[in-house]
Amino acid sequence: MSRNQPPENTTGRLSVYLRCLSFLEEAGQQTVSSQELAERFHLNSAQIRKDLACFGEFGTRGVGYNVTRLKEQLVQTLGIDRKRNVLIVGAGNLGMALADYRGFNHAGFEIVALVDVDAEKVGRASRSGIPVLSYTRIAEIVRENAVEIGVIAVTPESAQDVHDALVDAGVLAVLNFAPVQIRTQQRVKVKTVDLRINLESLSFFLKNIEDGGI
Repeated sequence: MSRNQPPENTTGRLSVYLRCLSFLEEAGQQTVSSQELAERFHLNSAQIRKDLACFGEFGTRGVGYNVTRLKEQLVQTLGIDRKRNVLIVGAGNLGMALADYRGFNHAGFEIVALVDVDAEKVGRASRSGIPVLSYTRIAEIVRENAVEIGVIAVTPESAQDVHDALVDAGVLAVLNFAPVQIRTQQRVKVKTVDLRINLESLSFFLKNIEDGGI
């Protein structure tokens, strides 16, 4: 793994650190040590130092990290110091909920539209005003809005076709909410959010308790 390609778990933890730093900044705190950061947010101080070391030297020995400066550096490292346009495919309950989720249309991400095959949904908008356009316009929407991230919020049966359509349109990053494994293409990054898998993992934990294994 090269310096420019840290483990994916590391970049995931950077997002956690960024949220913690945002909280501290809003509270008016100027500096924080890895130990304090770990204690306040139930993290691991050694892991924090190791993760940050993957991207450079951020802190000062005996002083700690400047909260605002480290936050800005993490924003740049995660590539959210620029706007990432997002297209959601599927204007059902999930797609509409995602369109109105503040975490998307905030801090670097902007949903440009939803698309759907249902003619009755086309022409409507989410509560926050995101328009629902025709699925047939995917390539046009991606091109005209410089869409970089596609979100799949359709049935498992349609997910692969949607993925392929997004990739054919030029999208290189896909967030998949359909409970199915996507056959990916080279150079295209796919992240799948499967709530069922997480629930089954919790069920396994509970079963071990019930069976006396924990």
